[in-house]
Amino acid sequence: MTRFGYTLMTEQSGPRDLVRYAVAAERAGFDFEVSSDHYSPWLTEQGHAPYAWTVLGAVAQATERVELATYVTCPTVRYHPAVIAQKSATLQLLSEGRFILGLGSGENLNEHVVGEGWPAVDARQDMFEEAVTIIRELHTGELVTWEGQYFRVDSARIWDLPDEGVPIGIAVSGEKSIERFAPLGDHLIAVQPEGDLVSGWTEKKGEQTRSIGQIPICWGRDKDAAIEKAHAQFRWFGGGWAVNADLPTPAGFAAASQFVRPEDVASSIACGPDLDELAESVRPFLDAGFTDVALVQVGDEGQDEFLAEVAEPLLERLRAL
Repeated sequence: MTRFGYTLMTEQSGPRDLVRYAVAAERAGFDFEVSSDHYSPWLTEQGHAPYAWTVLGAVAQATERVELATYVTCPTVRYHPAVIAQKSATLQLLSEGRFILGLGSGENLNEHVVGEGWPAVDARQDMFEEAVTIIRELHTGELVTWEGQYFRVDSARIWDLPDEGVPIGIAVSGEKSIERFAPLGDHLIAVQPEGDLVSGWTEKKGEQTRSIGQIPICWGRDKDAAIEKAHAQFRWFGGGWAVNADLPTPAGFAAASQFVRPEDVASSIACGPDLDELAESVRPFLDAGFTDVALVQVGDEGQDEFLAEVAEPLLERLRAL
């Protein structure tokens, strides 16, 4: 049976609110929770960007059952992979084995802030492969020294390691990335409901692997108001990752999405009060074979109401699919 998750959107909510939402989402019956890991929101209208790892540490202590994951962390520019290895091991211990380290090659929006520039896509993929390899090495608990093309590690060891290890999910987009990164990852992460991604990854990894997708919805009692909210806060979503990975600032996303209309957003994001319509929008991921799908409820306003009154009946409909 498909697992359904709740997304802790660090771009649209403050840290204390995110922890509160995490507790409410567990109570409502979500199976897992994923957190974005951003230094900046996509658009200024979203208005937030707390540090995801501090939030997840608090969530690990405030919840008891739900699995947790980053969706996704970039281990190449803003963070050194040795630091990712340490903090992911710590979070796995704090959560008592409920954590999946979701990794991806990142976006300029978050990574440019440290002033090291934003590499071309081929270099990003090379850096990503090296970074994941380093994380895997450090998660063995052995002393690691590494002299690579992009990273150095000098006599590093992770002293507090969970016995069960830290499973790694890797964001991929096609056959070439599956071929390259499946040997380094445990689970697939993808934002498009493409069955070829799932079947290709499963062929490499076996039936025990998980395929984790994500989809935005915008529940609201008034459909037009929900569409307006989705347009104000999520119109960046329509650019596609080929564009989204390279834009550096919220101003850039505002300019790139200035001609996106509310009806354009409504055609790709299910909006309004109809729970059957919201649930049905997830079907492409189910048909593609995804084992896990995380929902994004767009906007901070209305999250408490969504989690208290809507989440349970919506989950019933999703599981009935």
